[in-house]
Amino acid sequence: MKELSLSSKLKYIFSIPVIISALGYFVDIYDLLLFGIVRIPSLKALGLNPDIDGTFILNCQMVGLLIGGVFWGIFGDKKGRLSVLFGSILVYSLANIACGFLPYFPKEHLVYQYAGLRFIAGIGLAGELGAGITLVSESLPKSLRAIGTSVVAGFGLMGAVVAQLTVELAGGWNISYIVGGILGIMLLFLRISVAESGIYKNIEHKSVSKGNFLSFFTHKDRLTRYLKFIAVGLPTWFCIGILAVLANQFAPELGISDLNPGKAIMWAYVGISIGDLLSGFISQALKSRKMAIFYMLVFTIIGVAIMLFGNTDTETKYYFFCVWLGLGTGYWAMFVTLAAEQFGTNIRNTATTTVPNMVRGLVPAMIFAFDFFKNNFSVVVSAAILGAIVFGLAFYASLTISETHDKDLEFIE
Repeated sequence: MKELSLSSKLKYIFSIPVIISALGYFVDIYDLLLFGIVRIPSLKALGLNPDIDGTFILNCQMVGLLIGGVFWGIFGDKKGRLSVLFGSILVYSLANIACGFLPYFPKEHLVYQYAGLRFIAGIGLAGELGAGITLVSESLPKSLRAIGTSVVAGFGLMGAVVAQLTVELAGGWNISYIVGGILGIMLLFLRISVAESGIYKNIEHKSVSKGNFLSFFTHKDRLTRYLKFIAVGLPTWFCIGILAVLANQFAPELGISDLNPGKAIMWAYVGISIGDLLSGFISQALKSRKMAIFYMLVFTIIGVAIMLFGNTDTETKYYFFCVWLGLGTGYWAMFVTLAAEQFGTNIRNTATTTVPNMVRGLVPAMIFAFDFFKNNFSVVVSAAILGAIVFGLAFYASLTISETHDKDLEFIE
């Protein structure tokens, strides 16, 4: 195959599908992590418990992501990638705008109203990344897929940084929710210019089973592939869901006067954004998706060990390690791209949408395990035990999955 010129490569990498998917993921991450950032101030302002009620609301959002991942995944394979990009952003944008008006809701059962809105937002947020990565993967030449999807995630993940800065500058946590919702509605109009994936169009009217979620569980090899991808992604949300979102719980034991979860999340996503941009180039240099992920996992687990047991006794040090862990777990786009490349066009969107949301949906299980370990161990040791389990599964999965570098995506299951 003829090598593409630099101008042709840039034209593909900064094409409309990549730009619109990157902007969409930016808004998605902004809204996805906003509750983690405003959890303490919003719940205190509403007269709720930041830890007990906060955990319940976060779990509801994550369950929404789990359910939404299945719904949007199937929808995208049956009705097209663009249908998800339009529908999902409308759902989570409206839910976030409603969250901005929570101070004016009836005070009775307020925790359930908040949780309900985050559940609906979670359903909407579940569709964005999978559909965007699928569209970009199917639109770019195979030699540029890793870089294109890294650009999507690298730029998109900066939404976490903007979310934190918006909270600090807006003058109220509820204003941040409204800003996120408005950004989503604005992006909805920009998406009118996006064209459907050509690879999907080729099977759109063929009599082939599309979006069959149960097919992942009825074929041994397919199920094994599916579970391994979920395992590969677990360390990303261990670092975010435990070490960043629950950062305030580590402060007393580490001898730190105070840790702001919002800042921990922001600094982690600064690292993730850079890591995601680098992961595509690392993959290209190694000519291997799986080895790029493996080396980034090694880098991450070293950071976790030093963070928990290396005298992290100041707020600055803790945030430094949040950046470190972010850099290491910046293989998020790579792992979703791997999922897109492993499965046929007829179930590709289902795979790429459900896999990351299965990972997100397992955050409540990780929090439950973390709380269970805390009954017998310190906060730091509990996190270390959970981390050992999560990273052990990820290392095994990353070394045993099939390589997909330069794989042709025009095939069906």
